[in-house]
Order: sequence, then structure tokens, then C-alpha cells
Amino acid sequence: MDSFEPDGNGKESLPPPPPVVPSDVVPLKAEEVLSMPAEPVKKKAACVPIARRGLGSKGMKIQLQTNHFKVNVTKNDGHFFHYSVAFSYEDGRPVEGKGVGRKIMDRVQETYHSDLNGKDFAYDGEKSLFTIGSLPQNKLEFEVVLEDVTSNRNNGNCSPNGHGDNESDRKRMRRPYRAKTFKVEISFAAKIPMQAIGNALRGQETENFQEAIRVLDIILRQHAAKQGCLLVRQSFFHNDPKNFADVGGGVLGCRGFHSSFRTTQSGLSLNIDVSTTMIITPGPVVDFLISNQNARDPFQLDWAKAKRTLKNLRIKTSPSNQEFKITGLSELPCKEQTFTLKGKGGMDGEDGTEEITVYDYFVNVRKIDLRYSADLPCINVGKPKRPTFFPIELCELVSLQRYTKALSTLQRASLVEKSRQKPQERMKVLSDALRSSNYGSEPMLRNCGISISTGFTEVEGRVLPAPRLKFGNGEDFNPRNGRWNFSNKKFVEPSKIERWAVANFSARCDVRGLIRDLIRIGDMKGISIEQPFDVFDENPQFRRAPPMVRVEKMFENIQSKLPGAPQFLLCLLPDRKNCDIYGPWKKKNLADFGIINQCMCPMRVNDQYLTNVLLKINAKLGGLNSLLGVEHSPSLPVVSKAPTLILGMDVSHGSPGQTDIPSIAAVVSSRHWPLISKYRACVRTQSAKVEMIDNLFKQVSEKEDEGIIRELLLDFYVTSARRKPENIIIFRDGVSESQFNQVLNIELDRIMEACKFLDENWEPKFVVIVAQKNHHTRFFQPGSPDNVPPGTVIDNKICHPRNYDFYLCAHAGMIGTSRPTHYHVLLDEVGFSPDELQELVHSLSYVYQRSTTAISVVAPICYAHLAATQLGQFMKFEDKSETSSSHGGLSGAGAVPVPQLPPLQENVRNTMFFC
Repeated sequence: MDSFEPDGNGKESLPPPPPVVPSDVVPLKAEEVLSMPAEPVKKKAACVPIARRGLGSKGMKIQLQTNHFKVNVTKNDGHFFHYSVAFSYEDGRPVEGKGVGRKIMDRVQETYHSDLNGKDFAYDGEKSLFTIGSLPQNKLEFEVVLEDVTSNRNNGNCSPNGHGDNESDRKRMRRPYRAKTFKVEISFAAKIPMQAIGNALRGQETENFQEAIRVLDIILRQHAAKQGCLLVRQSFFHNDPKNFADVGGGVLGCRGFHSSFRTTQSGLSLNIDVSTTMIITPGPVVDFLISNQNARDPFQLDWAKAKRTLKNLRIKTSPSNQEFKITGLSELPCKEQTFTLKGKGGMDGEDGTEEITVYDYFVNVRKIDLRYSADLPCINVGKPKRPTFFPIELCELVSLQRYTKALSTLQRASLVEKSRQKPQERMKVLSDALRSSNYGSEPMLRNCGISISTGFTEVEGRVLPAPRLKFGNGEDFNPRNGRWNFSNKKFVEPSKIERWAVANFSARCDVRGLIRDLIRIGDMKGISIEQPFDVFDENPQFRRAPPMVRVEKMFENIQSKLPGAPQFLLCLLPDRKNCDIYGPWKKKNLADFGIINQCMCPMRVNDQYLTNVLLKINAKLGGLNSLLGVEHSPSLPVVSKAPTLILGMDVSHGSPGQTDIPSIAAVVSSRHWPLISKYRACVRTQSAKVEMIDNLFKQVSEKEDEGIIRELLLDFYVTSARRKPENIIIFRDGVSESQFNQVLNIELDRIMEACKFLDENWEPKFVVIVAQKNHHTRFFQPGSPDNVPPGTVIDNKICHPRNYDFYLCAHAGMIGTSRPTHYHVLLDEVGFSPDELQELVHSLSYVYQRSTTAISVVAPICYAHLAATQLGQFMKFEDKSETSSSHGGLSGAGAVPVPQLPPLQENVRNTMFFC
């Protein structure tokens, strides 16, 4: 809260007093401060992403189309003027409610059109407003009156003036119905040259360019807001039931569109794509709650949970059709909850008041028939001290309200299934969207001299040949369509399973038959599997016990009967997804005992399924399933010539609503150079929602570094014939373009510090590549129903005008439309040619040991993601006090220590336990 906003008592809360200055301090004059010699600080210049070094040429050329639409800009000499906007009530209190801004600014435009010189403006819905050319003065003040400011956002669900309200409702709700007066202050903030866009397209990015593009994006947002859309960043969602797909739990997937301006090698383009957000199912509140809690009827509902779910949602009440925001629920059911009703005043003018129940008021005074509300809580739409109650059956949730909690596994699967589209269907939907959005009618775009073409941009792609793979018995294979299989093939480096056992957590299956099949298939793949020591079935009395207890009891049973620690444990789980035994089981095996283990749910087991399980087991036990021919020979450009360490880095955050769960950073590193197929991981927690990785370098004393990078460097040295890496190639996932400079200037710096701390005379060369999956560029084969072929790379026409980036679709998209990975090369001190770098990235999509397909993003990044997710399961069941260690990193506020992950046992730390 701003320090000058009134506090709860209506008094102004003043800023804290300045600190007391000790009496012995002599103040320095400003000039003296300036003239003092600066201490010599070795401040290195800030790094920025490198420029493109040319285009690749390898591979078979292929003509493609992409969902970028060419934008013509005819005006290049004007300026955007940026104004900041402040709203206050008549008494000077600032307006804090979100969403009312657009209504106020629409009214300003209607009422004061001539005072604004008849100018159109683009308003971002919060505190910024942009015009083309200046307003008449640098500071303007207006007053506007709005009749009805109950809704936070007008989503086009109700006409702004169609109230149809009823007199007695007005009485009960005196305050919100009153017309309110708002003061609007518009003051000049900055001037942005339109030329900045033209300069950026020529590769000369200025600070103004981001701002200028932002103005164009805000114009698109405002255009959508005027059509009554829900806005989520640069995506727009219309209130049209044919765009809704029910995913269960009272939640709908709502299909809309993303649109944003991008600068590309061939000029400015508008990127339009299909986008989906989650919304609450509109309609009766009770129906939503029953669906959300999977209850049989309203009398089975958990009202404490309902209260949390409903808070701040918007409803319409019948019969008045008025819109309110839910502030809570009544303590008592409708037929017992009372309020004070003011009488009409009798003949002698006295005003009588009476206590009446909400139920009686609506049934007897308002004559509204209530069928089931009597025994249910009322919906409160008033203030905590002045509640206003409505019976629940008179309340309907309005449409287009976002659902921001994490989806369950079933909901997510349903969403994926219902929102996927084949390439041709997607192209048609996008063409229609561009037509119906009618950007040509938007005056702000016309005034910028902007017109948008309606045709998909044509681009030339290249299809890189798949790398040759090596299997056991010296067998070679060329993958076809990004796939291969292991039928009649042996693993290239099979492991042996000798001392092992099975832990069965009440999974219903023929365990002996499963073991027999596993041994048989292992034999076909070259893995020699002995008979297990025993099968440990869970004691039925613990089936309903908490997950940690079940795991504890299972281990007590195993320890009492096994002669020593097993080399491997196979765990049979009762549930396929989200089994709550998984986290505690992994923690027990990896952190407490150091046992390699594999979980499976034996529901639909066949030979293919068991082969896939063996792919994972073999990798975890130190084997290799397949190798690249270029690793074996070794003949990868650059990487095979000099010791090269490959890192994959990722941070996984809790779901949107969870602010107290630490983020988990994982870094995986290659080992056994010249291989690029074997990795190990290092995982640490850090403050919630922090994207930059914290513990890369962590100096705890003059000689000691407990950081992630030191651990990985030492492992590389030990496994690569005692050679230090001369090149370090870093793949970073999950950062946006606005964070590229932080990756180069914070994370890379820490990695360099860790290297220097290990040996200050050692200077490896670095390559930094960011991989992005969360973008909206898609490619289509004209006239073909299929996705682009695996290995398709695009580095021209729609890539960045200056920076070094390319799109690669390494995988075969079988369902829906393939999403290419957007790779950004931020730094390359090694000097790869574009073809060499693209070949390396493509090759790294073929070394993922868990599958027999090329994957869509390089394997080290996938592994980092797996490692972070798996160890994140450790935290789920931990007692807070147990995991927070005194030397834990401090979180953002500096007060609460971040709970640390328990360290993994030495013997599993270097394995691919995450596979």
C-alpha cells in the first residue's frame, strides 16, 4: 500500500520518521562527495545478447506458413505521448478498486471529447494512457459521474445502463447504488518517438522501442476490452458459450486469442494464436459449488471451503439483475440469519424498525418463492461491518471470471484433449479471428498509419537429417519421422540387476507374472535381472494410514528381512497419477538410504510398457539405452574436439496461488566426456517465485564453495579422465526476453566466479542458449493436414532483426499443432557456425533416455525439469520446522529461512535418479 493512502481509520498513515543521526557524524557536502576519488571497483561492462552470425544452410528446404501477419507502418515521424492517470473520490481518497478505470475513462472520453482536442487514446486499464500527438495541456483534471460502480470489470455481460433494478433492493443497498463522482488527473509522463519501431526493425534497438511496441499492444487490448472481452495479458476471451469446454470441477476452458506485435527480420508482424484460459462455470452459485466439490447436493457441501472459493467472485442477483462482488457467507442459515428492516413509517410519521430473517424478508416482504435456500448460508455482498445478504438460490455467477487455482491431473488431461486442434483447423480459426477482430476499424491503429495484412507469412524452413543412433551388438539405426523402437534391439550399455526386491503398496496385480515378464524383456534388451529377494506386500491395516507412515512401515518390513541394502527397489503403486506415497517414497530411498528405485502402477501392463520401464531403470542404474553415432565415433563439431560440459538449468515454482512454497532450482550436467548422453543433477530450494538461480556459487569461507556449479565441475573432472572443461554450454529454460540480461549478468557471472574459485588461472569459453516453449509462433505446411516434419529449423524472416535466435521443431507432432522451441543464443565465445550450433541442439533432442522419440526441447533441460519436479515432491509432505535449516538461504523479505532439501545419499547423487 502506498505510504500516503489512508489507513483503516481514515487517518493518513504517515511515512516512518527518518533514522536518528548519531551526534558524532559530520555531514559531507554534496560537492565533497562528488570530488572524492572513487574506490577502484572492477566493474565489468554489462553483457547484452550477441547479434546473429549468419543463417544456417544445411538440410532439405521446405516452404512453410506461420501465424505472423505482416504489418505495414506508413507513419514514422510522430510521437506517442504517455500520460499517467490518477483517480480519486470527491473527498480526495484514491480509488483502489481494479477495473473501474476503463469505465471512468470511457466516461471522460464521452463527456470531455472537445477538451481532449477530439483525440482518441489508448488506456491500459490501470495508470497509463497514450495518445498520438499531445493533449492540449501537460496536466488536465476532470470530474465524471458514474451511476453504478458495483462491478469490478464490465465484461460485456450486462449493458452498462440496463439496470432494471427494484426499489426495495435499492433501500437495502443504499451505498453502492448511489451515483459516484470521480476526479481524474491526467499528467504528462513521457514522449515516445514512433521512429523507434523503424529503428528496431533495422536492428538498432533503443530504449523507446519496447515502449512503442507496448503502446501498440495496449491499443489491441483496448480494442478487445471495448468488445466486452476478458483480458489476460495479451490474450482476449469473448463471452461466447461455443468457446467454452467443461473440464470438470465447475471449471471451463475458455478459448480465445493471443495477439501481439513482434519485430522480425522482414518488418513488423502481428502474431495471432489460439489461447486458452480457465474460467468459473457461470450460472447458479449452488450448481458451481456442487460441481467444484463433487458433492451430491447442496447439503453435503463444505461451507468453509465454499467461502474461500467464492470470495471476490462476481454474481448477479435475481430478480433485480444487479451485479455484486461476494465478500463472504452468513454465519447462520437463511431462515435464522436476521437483519434490521427499516419500516415505511406509519401515519404519524414514526420510522419503525424490526428484526427479520433473510428468508422471511424475501418470501413474505418481497414475495419471492425460495425452494431450497432456507437451510443454506446466505451470500454476503456487503462490508464486514455492514453485511448485505442474499439467499443463495437468487445468486448466479457471471461469465468470464478467471479460475486461477492449479488444475487437477484429470482437469488438465481433459483440457488438453478438448483444446487441441489439427494444423489446418487452427489456421482456419486464426484467419476467422483476424477477420472478426476488425483491427482495420480501430482509429488508434489507423492514426499510427498501421494496416495488417490478412495472409499468413510465408517462410522457408530446412529439415535437418536425424542423427544416426547406436544400439547394443554394434547395431546402427537411422530414426524415421523422429522415432525408433527397441523391438529386437539391445541396449547399448545394459546394466545388471542383482540384489533387488519389490515393494507392493496394495496394487492389485499378478506380481509374480509381472516379475517374470520383466526378467524376460530385460533379457531381450541385454539386461541380466536375477530373481528378486522377495515381494513385500503392504500390511492391509496401514492402507488408510498417512503416506509417510505407510512408507515408514514398508521400510521397517524390508529392513527386518533383507540381509543388506538392496541395489534396486521396484515399487508398485495403487494410483496412476498423483499417488501421495510417491514423494515420501522417493525421499526415503534417495535421501535416507541411497537406493535406486522405480515406481510403476501396474494397471495396463504389456511388453511395450515394460520396455519403457526398463529404459528408465537402465538409465538410473548407470546404463545407456542408445547413443548418437557422433558420440561413439566421437565426431560432433567442437564438442568432441575439446572437453565440453553441457549444463541444463530450470527453476520450477509452486502453482499460481502458492506463495509460501519455495521455488526449486535444478542444474544438470553432462559427464564422461566425450559423451553427451549421460547426466547428473544438483537441486536446491530458493525463495518462492525467484527465477534467477541463487546457489550457483555459494562461498561459505575463504576456501569453501558449497554452490551447485563446483559440485558439477568436480564430477565432470572425475568422470572425464581428469580434464577440466574448455567449453561450457549452458541451456537455460523458463526465462522471458526481459530476463535475458539477468541470465548473462547474474547467473553467468556466478558460474564464472565458481570456475575462478576452483582455479583462478582457468578460463573456459561459454555458450549461453535460452530455450522457450511458452510462445505463440506456429508453423504450417500449406495444403497438408500434417505437422511440420521433425528436424524443421527456421532462422529467417520471422526471427529477431538483430539477435541470434532460431525455431526448431525436433519432434514429430502426432496430435494437435506442433509447438516449436524458440532458441535464443545469448553468448557464444566458442565460435560455432549457425549450422554447427543447430546440429548440436538437434542432436541433443535425440539423447533423452526415457523415450524412443526425438523430444521437443534439448534433453538437459528436460532432465533439469524432471529433477526439480521429483525433488519438489519431497517438500509436499514435510513439516515446515523439520525442513527449515538454520543456514537456509533467506527469502525475499529476509526473515523467513527457505526450507532446504535433504541432501541425497552419495551413491545416488551421481546417478540419473530423475530419469
